[in-house]
Amino acid sequence: MVEVHNVSMKYHSLNGEITALQNINFSVQAGEFVSIVGPSGCGKSTLLSIISGLLAPTGGTVLLGGEKVAGTSSKIGYMLQKDHLLDWRTIFENVMLGPEIRKTVTAEVKERALHLLQTYGLYEFRHKYPAQLSGGMRQRVALIRTLMTSPEILLLDEAFSALDYQTRLAVNDDIYAIIKRENKTAILVTHDIAESISMADRVIVLSKRPGTVKQIYSLSLSIAPRTPLTSREAPEFRYYFQEIWKELDVHVEA
Repeated sequence: MVEVHNVSMKYHSLNGEITALQNINFSVQAGEFVSIVGPSGCGKSTLLSIISGLLAPTGGTVLLGGEKVAGTSSKIGYMLQKDHLLDWRTIFENVMLGPEIRKTVTAEVKERALHLLQTYGLYEFRHKYPAQLSGGMRQRVALIRTLMTSPEILLLDEAFSALDYQTRLAVNDDIYAIIKRENKTAILVTHDIAESISMADRVIVLSKRPGTVKQIYSLSLSIAPRTPLTSREAPEFRYYFQEIWKELDVHVEA
């Protein structure tokens, strides 16, 4: 679904040329959930911007479904740290934002929005405003808004970091369940090693700047059914945490 080939990114500044990413290579299969972790400033968010087509790499290529990325694509849905819900619009109106912008609003599209709100426990709040919802509920609304554009791939850039710890654990479970139920391919950038392990099928570890792929861990957790919360109880969880922590280097802020 996603192929990243020898991607590099260089910036020009007053202090000269800065290499943010260098020869990044990996692929993501359809329906797979991949996490990317690395030290602060290693280019994790830059990499997501390149995959989404918002930023052109200075070297290498990205393919989505076999097609070269040359600008933004309807195949991509992007979730950021902040939910960016519009405070003056109701929850239903926020969810309908994408179809409105694309001028694709029909009775069927409205019915799909209501169905998603019903399915994920937000139907009774459809006439409420974002300020009336908890942080976790707002993130669910943000994901449903993203799903309304029917993306094939979801990019999550520190999408849960603004939440308190307890809410974050619950939202991890909620978002994971929605992504799996909707059969979406997902790439999560996070500073949280435990979060990366608990949600992903594989974890890609980047080095400090310039970011390169240091290691890729294919996770095998002997627990069922698997959710982000139950994953933390798996006997292998501690092993993966310790290995990724060592790869990140404890002397660098992770």
